[in-house]
Amino acid sequence: MGAKGKIALGVVVSVVVIGAVSANAGDDGDSGSGGNGKDSAASAERESGTKSDAGSDTEADADTKKDTKADKAEKKVAFQGDGDFEVGTDVKPGTYRTTGNTDALCYWERAKDASGEMDSILANDNVSGTSYVTIPAGDKLFKSSGCKDWEAVDAKATGTPAALVKGDGGMHRVGVDIAPGTYRSTGNTDDLCYWERTKDASHSMETILANNNVSGTAVVTVATGDAYFKTTGCKDWKKTG
Repeated sequence: MGAKGKIALGVVVSVVVIGAVSANAGDDGDSGSGGNGKDSAASAERESGTKSDAGSDTEADADTKKDTKADKAEKKVAFQGDGDFEVGTDVKPGTYRTTGNTDALCYWERAKDASGEMDSILANDNVSGTSYVTIPAGDKLFKSSGCKDWEAVDAKATGTPAALVKGDGGMHRVGVDIAPGTYRSTGNTDDLCYWERTKDASHSMETILANNNVSGTAVVTVATGDAYFKTTGCKDWKKTG
């Protein structure tokens, strides 16, 4: 019953998309003038032999570290979670991730044009938790509504794969977010638990390796060669083997 479960969850069109939002966060302006002022004051104190020399340098270093951390945090955001984004202009082709979404209120859509018609939809989803999406160069538009900000994903990124994952956590990257192996989820009701193994994050039907809607206990083996494991509406998954 794989395809049936996917279609029920994937095709969504009754979503009002909020107006376009500027995609890429700009860099902060030059901080040269502020830095020169502090340097001049520090130099003057050094020449006069005052004890405030070390204190000023320490404070300046602390401010620099704070600014560096803030810049790194800001640069993680590739584009915002609300808006229509033209591929190649507002957003570069690549793989992106949004996290912390709740109650399936986050909706995204890959489209081949801006007509807004059903035929233009290449892939879409309502998201609880985390979602990964690969936007190919051939796409024309990416829509996002009610989602947290999207971050660019480094294909070479590493992590500490978990052996216990939330059953409503969305997509987990195999080998980074979740360890390969056999997992068990118990206590699911009314076929609301849906899981999916995929070979990439394009969300095309052809990329689904296996999927199911589950009542009761669910057992699935996430293979080393899988790219992502998606879970929604399930009880937590625990690695058993």
